Amino acid sequence: MIDKVVIANRGEIALRVQRACRTLGIKTVALHSEADRDAKYVRLADESVCIGPAAAAKSYLNIPAVISAAEVTDAVAIHPGYGFLSENADFAERVEQSGFIFIGPRPETIRLMGDKISAIRAMKEAGVPCVPGSDGPLDNDEARTLAIARDIGYPVLIKATGGGGGKGMRVVHSEGALLSSIALTRAEAKAAFNNDVVYMEKYLEKPRHVEFQVLADEHGHAIHLGERDCSLQRRHQKVIEECPAPGVSSEMRERMGAVCVEACRRIGYRGAGTFEFLYEHGRFYFIEMNTRIQVEHPVTELVTGVDLVQQQILIASGEPLRYRQEDIVMRGHAMECRINAEDPTSFMPSPGRITQYHPPGGPGIRVDSHVYNNYVVPPFYDSMIGKVVAYGDSRAVAMARLRIALSEMVVDGIKTNIPLHHLLLNDALFQAGPVDIHYLEERLKA
Repeated sequence: MIDKVVIANRGEIALRVQRACRTLGIKTVALHSEADRDAKYVRLADESVCIGPAAAAKSYLNIPAVISAAEVTDAVAIHPGYGFLSENADFAERVEQSGFIFIGPRPETIRLMGDKISAIRAMKEAGVPCVPGSDGPLDNDEARTLAIARDIGYPVLIKATGGGGGKGMRVVHSEGALLSSIALTRAEAKAAFNNDVVYMEKYLEKPRHVEFQVLADEHGHAIHLGERDCSLQRRHQKVIEECPAPGVSSEMRERMGAVCVEACRRIGYRGAGTFEFLYEHGRFYFIEMNTRIQVEHPVTELVTGVDLVQQQILIASGEPLRYRQEDIVMRGHAMECRINAEDPTSFMPSPGRITQYHPPGGPGIRVDSHVYNNYVVPPFYDSMIGKVVAYGDSRAVAMARLRIALSEMVVDGIKTNIPLHHLLLNDALFQAGPVDIHYLEERLKA
């Protein structure tokens, strides 16, 4: 059993991992930059190590510093959380080569699923439905490229194989704009990811974003824990997530869940992971797999009763899965709002001191946050300062509880996006049921 874990992350996920470790009786080592030395999770950890200055490149992304911290504290394992180094195959490899346990998938799996082209190829071989596309990278044969686009049908989407988070993507509506758009996407991908390989796929007009949560151990066992709807997005960043996805039948859930489980077995997956799909006209199309814990994991935990972070740690310890597929029962509905330190209208970051903080409570409410009164939100990292999650026996009850919780929440001294969540939770179309991934952007423009 793992007895000491280095938490190679910050913010609410660092606190979430710490709580899971403490529940299992595992000691924790909090890594932090100079900007985060007063963070709650740093104070609560058994040990803490400063790994560099505020800049992420010199601290949270500094692989030698992270591994050195594990060495000097005699830790056994490293949990990467999400973001930063969590999907860096080279980091996972270095962790294992240094004699530590990486709480996540094997490096080769991260590498396979981190490249969009190899991931799509692997999913097709495993029988996972994918978006019609070029079935590989685009080369310099312009005639072939134009022919592929005609076969797929416009509009098409040009995507960088090393991209993510909405970067390295361009929609093309006509043949006349295709070649120049490919050149632009290649140049942007080279600058952003040092990888100019791009591919093409059909652009779906009004899809939803629906993703399936999986758990798999190193003994060949895998299960799914149902699906989440994350369609309310701004610039490809999720804003509100819910579980289960409205309008997805139990039959469809079991069919797609089984497909994801079989894919896990085929690629030898280990740990927690998420298969992300576009869902349109009753059909699923694979877009990518996240080989880590997701920001929105609490909605699945509330509906299934499974602690996903604990399961990550137990699987990394070599234990077989404690659940069979028939053990997973989805009850009720959960919805999550990401609380960001940003202007709710301009979306400009709003770092600074929180002069008053009061988290909401009441039946079915969960708040995952690392902030407190007089906490200073640093300007160097992602603006998310927490998540408010509501659970109820139906979607309507969960949404009502979430509205009440947000009305009770107090975050003074900085601006937050809570007014945006009020707007969305009172939106008639969103209340009525699922919306597509473009809805929020269109709503904001209107």
